[in-house]
Amino acid sequence: MPGKLFTRRRDGRIEVRLSDAGRGVIREVFAHVLAAERDPGHEWHLSLNAPINPSSDDDDPLSSLARQNEIATNAELSVMTLKEQYLTDAEAWAWLSTLQVALRSTAVVNGILSDEKLESAAPELLEDIRTMQQFLFELAACF
Repeated sequence: MPGKLFTRRRDGRIEVRLSDAGRGVIREVFAHVLAAERDPGHEWHLSLNAPINPSSDDDDPLSSLARQNEIATNAELSVMTLKEQYLTDAEAWAWLSTLQVALRSTAVVNGILSDEKLESAAPELLEDIRTMQQFLFELAACF
């Protein structure tokens, strides 16, 4: 089907059909996740490292470290495979996970926690969110 950004091939790999502009957008998203993971001053840093369940995870440094390691590993693999035409399942999963982290961080940092807040978001922010969602949905459809 023409127009798909990602497609599963018969050999099992996932073909990346992004234009140069699309790869530029995704490169920027991945770079933000990496920067946020490494820089405590980055606006996304706190949303990346917030406890999943504050009542049971807040004081568990091993759980927190495992999450941080997974985020970094996925983001690093995503950046390393940015120029690839075909992704393995593990590489595509890294892309998917990194995009999910970016979308969540964007929502948290901008206070978009309801449909009403989303509808009232600035047009540029709304476009960024919709683009990430499109990448996520199309990539997820390959699994």
